[in-house]
Amino acid sequence: MANRKRPLGITANNSLQTPEKKVFAVLPITSDYMHWEVEETCQYLREEGLAEFEGIFRAEKVTGLGLRYIKDTDLEKMGVQCHGDRLRVLHSLRKLWQIEAEPNKVFNDPIHGHVELHPLLIKIIDTPQFQRLRNIKQLGGTYFVFPGASHNRFEHSIGVCYLAGRLVQALNERQPELLISRRDILCVQIAGLCHDLGHGPFSHMFDGMFIPKARPDIKWRHEMASLSMFDHLVDDNDLRPVMEQHGLVLPEDLDFIKEQIAGPLQNTASQSAKWPYKGRTQDKSFLYEIVANKRNGIDVDKWDYFARDCYHLGIPNNFDYHRFLHFARVCEVNGQKNICTRDKEVGNLYDMFHTRNCLHRRAYQHKVGNIIETMITEAFLKADKHIQIEGSEGRMFTLSTAIDDMEAYTKLTDHVFEQILNSSSKELSEAKQILHNIICRRLYKCLGQTQPDKPIIVTQEIIHSWEADLAQSVPQGSQDAKLQPEDFVVNIIQMDYGMKEKNPINSVRFYCKNDLTKAIQIRKNQVSKLLPEHFAEQLIRVYFKKTNDGSLEAAKKHFVQWCMNKNFSKPQDGDSIAPELTPLKASWSNNNEGEEGEDCTTSYRSFNGKAKVQLFNPMEEPAAAKC
Repeated sequence: MANRKRPLGITANNSLQTPEKKVFAVLPITSDYMHWEVEETCQYLREEGLAEFEGIFRAEKVTGLGLRYIKDTDLEKMGVQCHGDRLRVLHSLRKLWQIEAEPNKVFNDPIHGHVELHPLLIKIIDTPQFQRLRNIKQLGGTYFVFPGASHNRFEHSIGVCYLAGRLVQALNERQPELLISRRDILCVQIAGLCHDLGHGPFSHMFDGMFIPKARPDIKWRHEMASLSMFDHLVDDNDLRPVMEQHGLVLPEDLDFIKEQIAGPLQNTASQSAKWPYKGRTQDKSFLYEIVANKRNGIDVDKWDYFARDCYHLGIPNNFDYHRFLHFARVCEVNGQKNICTRDKEVGNLYDMFHTRNCLHRRAYQHKVGNIIETMITEAFLKADKHIQIEGSEGRMFTLSTAIDDMEAYTKLTDHVFEQILNSSSKELSEAKQILHNIICRRLYKCLGQTQPDKPIIVTQEIIHSWEADLAQSVPQGSQDAKLQPEDFVVNIIQMDYGMKEKNPINSVRFYCKNDLTKAIQIRKNQVSKLLPEHFAEQLIRVYFKKTNDGSLEAAKKHFVQWCMNKNFSKPQDGDSIAPELTPLKASWSNNNEGEEGEDCTTSYRSFNGKAKVQLFNPMEEPAAAKC
């Protein structure tokens, strides 16, 4: 009995001990494994406990670039005879390009289910700069219209990080010849995680409405603040050693992360240089299309906010990103490697941009949501100089200047709305009253919506002149209600498919199942005749601040008269609010049959004209394809 082996964990004194956890050394990588020389490859084998095969790899002069291509049969030819030994070697080699080599943390997300994130990503999430996003509404003032739209930039950023990892991993598994490394995967995920760090209170309202009015002398976008906030996050939390510990190479990878968020960094490349990025070389150009795709707008940022916003808004999502993940491949296009998809997916991509357009029409540009954000902007402008935020070195900043100091900007979230609303300060009384009106639903009234015949370049000066014209557009035969320019608010809304007047699908490349390497273009007229003829339009909305019935009715007639004077389109309810005015304009006639017949004839003749040219000139592109 005395010689019987003791159970694992029981010592001679019969006390229980927890078996010591086996710890694997973290590889002190100073560059990608693809840049390793023979000695670095052998060093990795030693650290993985495979020193007995070091001589074989040295004799065969195996560098890091060749590790990705080694298979079981190759090891057998090299002299690793035992099948078990070959499996051990292959397992260690696969760690180099599989990010799952380190234990991940799991989040339960309502959109993507169980999301696993790398420990370095968790380090970034657990910082004040990232946690700030918990208090910034994803859809800003839209929450005052859609009760479910209470989600924040925090969960969206985690979702984008997850999808970025999914897409780059899918490409990695499908095309190992791309030589995607753990560094690449991790950098793409960090870019997805941090791409929205620079958003201010109420998201796009802050950089799209408030800052342009508070500081018209500067051009500022939230992407610029994301870069500054990312640098501040890294420095303030001393993350550089942690990043290096997890295999990143600094500052190269920091540049790569920031380039994915905002494009080429200033002063990093010569204007004459062909390749403007310095984070990754041109053979990795496809990595720049994952988080923020500047080429055609198809990126994981959209995939997440489509799915997440539709879920919270109660609007169906017609785009299935899982199919894109399944069919995504990298092909060479004009000397660069681009992400392409199967030719049969062209309809799915049109659905994606149609979903984007629907979300803007039904939610993002909702007439009530827009005027609420306009009112919040007015309140912020009145409160701007009276809100003090402490920044670095004890300096004080206002709402509009906090963007100049990331320590101050970290403290600026949606809470400023409550700060103003609950303030007892006399300086904030006007701003407080505007926000109180929002809470009590005393909102500016929408007079209507119209469109110009051609897009107009609109400035603040033009908007102010239009507001003055609205006050002076007194309909014939009506009594002047003495409306003032400051009673009107004009909003300009640009609706498009993401690339202004261009068709974004023209910038997408596809491949066929017969040739997975050849990238082709698919024109609109090859898909369907029911697709949009135009991909951008300009909407003009006019609101009125006074709510009493007499002034409101007069303002509606002023609006219709103003549309007539400007030769804009007839408002949808024009015949209802001003039936005595609309018949005065011939082009506003309700003779729909004649109008449609004329348009169809014109369009048919125009198309036939082009068709005749096409018959005699095979090099001429069809009219329907020129978008």
